[in-house]
Amino acid sequence: MRIVKVSLACAVTALFLLAPFAPSTAQTSEPDVDALLERLATPGLAEWQSIENQIFRIWSQSGSPAMDLLLKRGRDAMEAQNFEAAIEHLTALTDHAPDFAEGWNTRATAFFANDQLGLALADVQRVLALEPRHFNALQGLGLIMRELGQEDLAMRAFKMAAAIHPHDPDLKDLLERLENTSGELDI
Repeated sequence: MRIVKVSLACAVTALFLLAPFAPSTAQTSEPDVDALLERLATPGLAEWQSIENQIFRIWSQSGSPAMDLLLKRGRDAMEAQNFEAAIEHLTALTDHAPDFAEGWNTRATAFFANDQLGLALADVQRVLALEPRHFNALQGLGLIMRELGQEDLAMRAFKMAAAIHPHDPDLKDLLERLENTSGELDI
């Protein structure tokens, strides 16, 4: 069993992340995203995957070809499971485009995959400050909290993500397993 050390400050930060957010103007001003997120929350939506893909496509556009290239390189390195290289590319991205939420989200994923939970949590905090409706960041927050043994906080984060994206089968599975188990959740 792996022992995870995370400062109390990170756990307190997670509590603040679960509080409701007022949308910022960084990426929420895009009317297409607003409309798409509204449609995504519609119960029984048959074309949810198409809507989800459109949201991801918009969120993945930084507005700069150079920054988009850094995001691509980071994602490619993650796919190759070279998390150190991914983190380097994504750190360059977040340094040069600090208001680009998807850069922070992708780096949070790389940190999580590299067992750097405190850094992943800090990046998730930044994503949610920029885009409070980022359902993948909320799901990532839930996974981090679950890894830290904070099942109640994990459940809250998963439920917040499900309120935005009720169709995600992985999220539904995580919620169901967390609700129906007494502690063990294999991800």
